[in-house]
Amino acid sequence: MYPRCHLSTLRLSLFLFLFSLFPLSLLAHPFVLVLSQDDLKDALNDDASPLDSDSSWDDDDFGGTHVKPDDELDPGSWRRLFEPTTTTISTSDDSTLGSYYAAVDKMIYASSNGDARMMEEAAVEIETAANTEGDPHARSVLGFLYGMGMMRERNKAKAFLNYYFAAEGGNAQSMMALAYTFSRQDIYEKAVKLYAELAEIAVNSFLISKDSPVIEPIRIHNGAEENKEALKKSRGEDDEDFQILEYQAQKGNAGAMYKMGLFYYFGLRGLRRDHTKALMWFLKAVDKGELRSMELLGEIYARGAGIERNYTKALEWLSLASTQGLYSAYNGMGYLYVKGYGVEKKNYTKAKEYFEKAADNEDAGGHYNLGVMYLKGIGVKKDVKIAFKYFIVAANAGQPKAFYQLAKMFHTGVGLKKNLPMATALYKLVAERGPWSSLSRWALESYIKGDVGKAFLLYSRMAELGYEIAQSNAAWILDKYGEHSMCMGESGLCTNAERHQRAHSLWWQASEQGNEHAALLIGDAYYYGRGTARDYERAAEAYIHAKSQSNAQAMFNLGYMHEHGQGLPFDLHLAKRYYDQALEIDPAAKLPVTLALTSLWIRKNYADSFLVHLIDSLPEVYPRVEAWVENVIMEEGNATILALFVCLLTVLYFRERQRRHAVAAAGAHQPNEHVVPAVH
Repeated sequence: MYPRCHLSTLRLSLFLFLFSLFPLSLLAHPFVLVLSQDDLKDALNDDASPLDSDSSWDDDDFGGTHVKPDDELDPGSWRRLFEPTTTTISTSDDSTLGSYYAAVDKMIYASSNGDARMMEEAAVEIETAANTEGDPHARSVLGFLYGMGMMRERNKAKAFLNYYFAAEGGNAQSMMALAYTFSRQDIYEKAVKLYAELAEIAVNSFLISKDSPVIEPIRIHNGAEENKEALKKSRGEDDEDFQILEYQAQKGNAGAMYKMGLFYYFGLRGLRRDHTKALMWFLKAVDKGELRSMELLGEIYARGAGIERNYTKALEWLSLASTQGLYSAYNGMGYLYVKGYGVEKKNYTKAKEYFEKAADNEDAGGHYNLGVMYLKGIGVKKDVKIAFKYFIVAANAGQPKAFYQLAKMFHTGVGLKKNLPMATALYKLVAERGPWSSLSRWALESYIKGDVGKAFLLYSRMAELGYEIAQSNAAWILDKYGEHSMCMGESGLCTNAERHQRAHSLWWQASEQGNEHAALLIGDAYYYGRGTARDYERAAEAYIHAKSQSNAQAMFNLGYMHEHGQGLPFDLHLAKRYYDQALEIDPAAKLPVTLALTSLWIRKNYADSFLVHLIDSLPEVYPRVEAWVENVIMEEGNATILALFVCLLTVLYFRERQRRHAVAAAGAHQPNEHVVPAVH
């Protein structure tokens, strides 16, 4: 097996609507929503809309400026331990959660240092807080320990119970874990309710004007190799490029000042969000003539981010920005008129006018806000068909709040035919942008600093919440670092068997969510018997899953299995088809495909011959040769002797070659005594 290596108008008569959600990172496919005629035929022609009677539509669908702090949205979060300066701690919280945070802190320290004894102490303290004190956040962590098999016997039933009671107690991360569990089991009636609540928390924290960048968790690996380029761009203030940018900003470069403000406001390039620093840089940039900062200043004053909330100043900055061609600022202005903030009174006509200006300039937020007005009949006659049209355009441009509205349409059957699996998938993608996603940033920071154990613990926690990238990252750490991953097992540091089993489970979950590399590794695990019993049929299933995502390696492997009748029927014609498909997908597979096709030709024309038996014996012979090279030749002393011997042979070869050239040259200039003179 070769090495790893638009829709600007609504036309109900058309057959498909395609658009993609947040583009995922390396090796993960974008989420593609396909809407067929069947999705639309009943709902769009139904004038008896259940909109008015459905409580799920009663929230403020424009988003808002009155956003609660992350600690309130994500109670029990570990933010207090990782970002203590940004966390507000009340006296009552400190007394009731003190023991919980002390135990979690001990757990994190133990994972970082590979201290199994301290990890066991932390697990006991967490279990006591959960069972004796009834702390829902401790229950959530206990569910995590049971789910992963860390200092407790791996038990998904106990994990589920702890997550359930923790969620009942208000722990949002446990709601994520439960929703993911239900969705894996196709129990969409329960999954969709949980994800809808979580997605609402996430979407209400989005901005009112300019869309925030989609900050995806970083995939720390690129296939089998470390993703060095992505990691380099995530080093925060230690990044050389950031330091150069900061120097330029300090020297008065307006563009650099604006970028510094963006980085701190949104928390880009591995930086911690710092609204105070962002405000400082945006103000400096405006003073230097950088007009793009005006819109963000409007956002900051509207939200009270790093400064006291002031809607009058927010409207002033947004109005200035709009006059400079920053059309997304019209969204913020429209929002203020919808809510009546910073203006004399609510003015829906003016709000609609501003939203239309944004939409006319191809701003996705303008389309979204117009969709909300028509959906709820705010200042216009309610029209679900028009609302749907606007949401589709906004979603096509990647507007996350539009996906939230489409999810609600699929969920409630308003504007779209009811489809709970689709609603669940869309809600999940929005929910994953909630405040609990901070786990990814902390994990990445730990990994970049070389604290693999802490990174693995945090990615494992995210994996339980259903983040595919975290599942992939945690599994890769186990495979890459082995015992140095500081993986904690049921009674101490993970044994080899526990590491293999956990990596297998994580890769499998990632593969279920469309990670083709994970599906490929699952196939390899079953094929070679790594961390699980060898099972060619299950290997073939995993390769078929990866092949469905156009993975050339998986196609090659399926061809090989058909050629040898392993887990698939012996079929040389199908084998050739898979080999050819692998080459079509990946031109780099030319050499292995050529060799495989040669093997097929020999097998077809010289069945049961010596050559066929020789080819079939190669998988058994190669590991022995590889082991001999690694254990004998590549041993340091032997490798040195071998290198000297090769050098000696090379010198002797060139000296002999030089001597022969010299003799040949000399002979060419001497008279030939055996040549008979010509007779005239």
